[in-house]
Amino acid sequence: MRTIGLIGGMSWESTAVYYRRLNEQVRTRLGGLHSAEILMRSVDFDAIVNLQKQGRWDDACKILANIARELEEGGAGCLLICTNTMHKLAEGVQQAVSIPLLHIADVTAHAIRADGCKRPLLLATRYTMEQDFYVQRLRDQFALDPIVPNEADRIAVHDIIFDELCQGVVHDRSRQLYLDVIARGKLDGADSVILGCTEICLLVGPQHVDLPVFDSTMLHADAAVDFSMTKQAPHPRAAQSVHP
Repeated sequence: MRTIGLIGGMSWESTAVYYRRLNEQVRTRLGGLHSAEILMRSVDFDAIVNLQKQGRWDDACKILANIARELEEGGAGCLLICTNTMHKLAEGVQQAVSIPLLHIADVTAHAIRADGCKRPLLLATRYTMEQDFYVQRLRDQFALDPIVPNEADRIAVHDIIFDELCQGVVHDRSRQLYLDVIARGKLDGADSVILGCTEICLLVGPQHVDLPVFDSTMLHADAAVDFSMTKQAPHPRAAQSVHP
């Protein structure tokens, strides 16, 4: 089993979901007392949010790239950025290391295509819904036709993520707001829903929606387990740590 490197803390609420899912999946597959091999670096999310608000994405990328290098040096065999929004920086982080970064949009898109869906409604932060790094990737690389909510709905979805879910607050009224946004998306032609922020699964799940729901958090974690359990030679730096 290869070690999974997590760049977490954005927010820690969803990183905890990742940690549980990774370990549950390994236990399900291997049984008994088996658990995932994980290296995690969790950041102070407040500092990252301030960089986002100031548009200082290059500075944020330097932070994540340095963490990625540390995880690789510690023996990680792959990397996960445990947030959709910070995949805006995925290319820069990948360039900093030689191990693969598993892109959350890619694993989500593969699941959507496998299910035969074409026009997913994307629920996410405003950065993810409004900027090209995510939506355009779905279009260009996977021939999907994603739909984003209208501006008022984007603001509401975004604010609930940061003001509530990232702070561990879950309200029924916010769930209903999300369900109303989904209903409007369905009227606009959406055939599925992407939970495109890693905290949204705390609020909405397949049990609440009459469309196929693709939870990026769970799909991302499951892809990491698949990668981890694929047989391959140990990462060379991990070997060096055992045999100096």
